[in-house]
Amino acid sequence: MMENPRETLGRVFGFESFRPHQEQIIQDLIEGRDAFVLMPTGGGKSLCYQIPALHRPGVAIVVSPLIALMKDQVDALRFNGVRAAYYNSSLDGKTSRVVLQALQRGELDLLYVAPERLMSDEFLERLRQIEIALFAIDEAHCVSQWGHDFRPEYLALGALRDEFPAIPLIALTATADPQTRKDILTRLRLSPEACHVAGFDRPNIRYQVVEKHRPQGLLLEFLREHEGEAGIVYALSRKRVERIAESLQREGLLAAAYHAGLPDEERRRVQDAFSRDEIQVVVATVAFGMGIDKSNVRFVVHYDLPKNLESYYQETGRAGRDGLPAEALLLFGSGDIALSRGLIEKGSNPEQVRIELHKLNAMAAFAESQICRRRVLLGYFGEERQEDCGNCDICRNPPQTYDATEDARKALSCVYRVGQRFGAGHVIEVLRGGRGQRLLDLRHDQLSTYGIGADLSQAEWSSLLRQLVHLGYLRQDVADYSVLKLTERARPLLRGEEVLHLAKPRIPAVKKEAGETKGKKDLACDQVLFQRLRALRKTIAETAGVPPFVVFTDATLVELARVQPGDHAGLLRIGGIGAHKADRYGELFLAELADYRESQDKEMVAGEGEERREGDRLDCLAQ
Repeated sequence: MMENPRETLGRVFGFESFRPHQEQIIQDLIEGRDAFVLMPTGGGKSLCYQIPALHRPGVAIVVSPLIALMKDQVDALRFNGVRAAYYNSSLDGKTSRVVLQALQRGELDLLYVAPERLMSDEFLERLRQIEIALFAIDEAHCVSQWGHDFRPEYLALGALRDEFPAIPLIALTATADPQTRKDILTRLRLSPEACHVAGFDRPNIRYQVVEKHRPQGLLLEFLREHEGEAGIVYALSRKRVERIAESLQREGLLAAAYHAGLPDEERRRVQDAFSRDEIQVVVATVAFGMGIDKSNVRFVVHYDLPKNLESYYQETGRAGRDGLPAEALLLFGSGDIALSRGLIEKGSNPEQVRIELHKLNAMAAFAESQICRRRVLLGYFGEERQEDCGNCDICRNPPQTYDATEDARKALSCVYRVGQRFGAGHVIEVLRGGRGQRLLDLRHDQLSTYGIGADLSQAEWSSLLRQLVHLGYLRQDVADYSVLKLTERARPLLRGEEVLHLAKPRIPAVKKEAGETKGKKDLACDQVLFQRLRALRKTIAETAGVPPFVVFTDATLVELARVQPGDHAGLLRIGGIGAHKADRYGELFLAELADYRESQDKEMVAGEGEERREGDRLDCLAQ
């Protein structure tokens, strides 16, 4: 190929310029050097190996962990005119033979395979007989036992260096703390000089953490604010996933459940319907993870606390891959921490338990943070941010603090008076002067702390107790039904030797700030035209049998609606429209834009005529 990588970027993928680090990584691979790429989701990792695959002789072999992810990426490449295929267990015998024949004849630029299939003796022997451009290992954190999604089948990939020592290798991930990074380099035998760290920040995502009070009501309210937009709701258990999905369906929302316990056919149906914009919300366990390549996900909600910040970062990264505004909402309650800690402590490997508890504590610290959430999140991954982001709930609505010394002493005293044998719910009931039968049977209405906290709501007491746990004044004994117990740190506070300031609970939750519009209105373009372009895109996608975002992303449609090009050359200046797509679909979109402009002109003429008639009428009345 005679053109340079920048020309390929424009001609094939429809972009004018590279993002940070991309050009250097691409040049390194073209020249035969290895690379380790740490780049945020939606940051353009795929281009780092797709463009070199078009510039080096032979076929690029791409290792990908999930079948659905392979299909979406291959569909997108084919729509850009790239010769790509995947080879996995979803193919029938005939299709598999066709793919292998194309591979053997040199008719492919990229081939996506699963790690276990790639490392089979039969497939390795086949690769020895053909020219290979490069190896790309996607989701490389799966190689490391320190990674949050370690997969044993990825361990064998280190042997590629022995089998094909002269072939450049690129490993890519969006999620790796310093220890995981070091492990990836060691296992894949990559030099530290091959590292390209583009950062973790996703500035278009707004992070928000809300007190888990009336969680189903909060979720429904949030989804109403995002009507018509696509999003994912993550929950901890299969049972909860199904319950939430059913409740949303009863409310008239286009929602569906997804978890590993469902039949394969049902999971495929849900994922395909979501990709094709036929379902608005997928309620899922973490089983609905790396296989999501949908670019126009506008929000991700965590109904339950993730076990670690890596999972949280990766799952929230499913939102806003097109670079447009997106939201990440986390509902956070103390019960989530107790449940997760209990599950982790059942592990048989003490070292793994230690690591996972450390990661859980970091996740809880993020949720409890009273400073910019983006600074906390990036700091965990070793990236220091000097200023607040201005796009998280803490920055946009700084928490109020108050002197909680007296309330904290009441709570600690109550925990002591009930014998340090009860959980938060019972302690709050005593403080508020409840009349539950169990409380009365235990004669806890006779305690000196009974009813001394009636002036605070249950949500306020719940927030205070949770903060006392995380600050170390109370300990939640998971092994003993999560009962609350005093720690040594509580003594000076109880004796009046310490003043304690806590954050007021953020109970109002997900209501929009004054003057703030819904996420879909942040797109800053003609919404009527944008919806017309979406409808056209959907028609094209249905005819072609692919998800709409494979045709054009929402970001491309937004730019089309803003610029409204009038000819083929104008289309090619829109981000995401390469030569192949412009030739294939350009006339359809140009016709839609022309029809819209014509309708607008007619409305304007009709409006001017009406104004003239009204003016004439007023003149007559004046005379």
